[in-house]
Amino acid sequence: MKGLIQKSGYIQPGSGGEQYVRYIATRDGVERIEPGAGSGYLEYMAERPRSHGLFSADGTADLAEMMKEISSHNAPVWTFIYSLRREDAVRLGYDTGESWRRLLLAHQTELAAAMKISPGDFRWCAAFHDEKHHPHIHMMVWSRDPKQGYLTGKGIEKMRSELSEAIFQDELLSLYREKDLSYQQVRDTAMEAMSRLIGEMKTGLCDSPVIAEQMDRLSQMLGDTKGKKIYGYLKKPVKTQVDAIVDELAKLPEVVACYEEWNRLRDEVERYYKDTPREHQPLSRQKEFRAVKNLVIREAENLRLEVFTFEDEDRTEEMDGEQEAALREEDSWQEMWEVYRNAREVLSRWDSAETEKAKQVRALEQIWEDGFPAAAHQLGKCWRDGLGVFPDDEQAELWFRRGAEAGYDFSQYALGRLLETQKRMVEAVTWYEKAAAQGNPAAAYRLGKLYLQGELVSKDVPKALGYLTVSAKQGSSFAQYILGKLYLMGKDVEQDREKAYRWFEMAAEQGNPYARFFLEHAGESQSPHLLLTATRLLHQLGQIFQDNSVPPVPPGSQRTDRKLRQKIRQKKIALGQKPDDPGEQGPAQTL
Repeated sequence: MKGLIQKSGYIQPGSGGEQYVRYIATRDGVERIEPGAGSGYLEYMAERPRSHGLFSADGTADLAEMMKEISSHNAPVWTFIYSLRREDAVRLGYDTGESWRRLLLAHQTELAAAMKISPGDFRWCAAFHDEKHHPHIHMMVWSRDPKQGYLTGKGIEKMRSELSEAIFQDELLSLYREKDLSYQQVRDTAMEAMSRLIGEMKTGLCDSPVIAEQMDRLSQMLGDTKGKKIYGYLKKPVKTQVDAIVDELAKLPEVVACYEEWNRLRDEVERYYKDTPREHQPLSRQKEFRAVKNLVIREAENLRLEVFTFEDEDRTEEMDGEQEAALREEDSWQEMWEVYRNAREVLSRWDSAETEKAKQVRALEQIWEDGFPAAAHQLGKCWRDGLGVFPDDEQAELWFRRGAEAGYDFSQYALGRLLETQKRMVEAVTWYEKAAAQGNPAAAYRLGKLYLQGELVSKDVPKALGYLTVSAKQGSSFAQYILGKLYLMGKDVEQDREKAYRWFEMAAEQGNPYARFFLEHAGESQSPHLLLTATRLLHQLGQIFQDNSVPPVPPGSQRTDRKLRQKIRQKKIALGQKPDDPGEQGPAQTL
């Protein structure tokens, strides 16, 4: 399906616009308006001394008046040709001037918007030419207000797209249905691959001496740069250095593979409505990934300022295993413990049906009422994460607070985390302290991190070291790694490389990849910041890929967010609400 062909141009004032309108209205091949054609405006035009093919929005196009208006118009007049193949025009009913007039009349508001003309000032006329192979119309457009009207390449494509979709609407819907299944398969395969690759990017380590050297050079260049350190404000040599780093990142195997899958999905979508394949841009020039450049600049500036980093993104600090061990000690709770354990298992599986998850939420509520206080913690997680219920922070806080007040350190920690996300730091710290006092290593680590950062609470290095040391001795590999890094860098503490590597060894024994990384690079002269810079860039690039990983829905697709609709419907059933009629579907998303 080739679709609608569009050509556009313009005529400046005094350049013969009135002669062009006479030409399109009277040239050979134009569909002339003759007596007896059946409509009022045709009958009106039949009374004119000379017949022609000109029509307009009101249907009664007066050739002499149009020529006079265009001749006196003190601004450009735009010209368009819209053409179809003969077989398409006949099959779709666009082989007469009247069908084209109705089309333009129905979409003149959208055409006016594309040309930056207010609908009340939008003026146009057109004529249909019944050419043998490509029936077409000539259209002239101008604004009653000469100060209005501006056409860009994007506006031209918008006009073509608007008319093309209207002409081919029925056939497009049929085509979309045929392609829908293949798109699902491509999407699911690509999303699975991208999810795996993004996971590798966000958790893996990148040992790239080339990127480290380039980032070191960029950080020095930024030291000599004044003003805003944003890509658009930088001088050309600095921009060139940023571009080189992005190009180097784009060569990393996991990035190459992920970008290929990303392009594959968008290629599949564009096949729905474009005949020419989309151009594959380098990552540094792809608009969805423009943030990568400023990410590189920000990391280079952090490198220059020696900003301390923690590398604990996307790693859970909750230790629910402690909770299970404590519950097993209560013999009187064995029956309720089985209910609890089953509920937790079902709720933790991603493939569990929403109806089953909702059932487990009710089971937890029942054992809570029967005197099983630890159920409150799992119910807090249900409301926080949307497991069997719609997410609700107020309900999550209520249940975590019940568990915390019952004395469970893991609930106290979870409540602190929830409060911290709401910037309720006084309460958050209070609950962290209560959990840490009971030996919760995650809470002690969190307190150490907060006091070391000094962003949400006042910085207090001695207090931070105390909490981190307690957490590290309790087995937290996060705390062990951070202590190692602090002593290696001599940041806020006296440098002690021997002590640093002892902490790294303890963390590495528990599988901390960053601790192993520093052990492997022991004795090297490069700073810890520089050693980790490529890894941090890779992790954050993984997040940018994740933010852009949801593929656009093909226009007209019958599958628009089908999984999301089904998930919402299942939750409504599980919550006892009336589900939507499965036959009803909302409007399709478009690009």
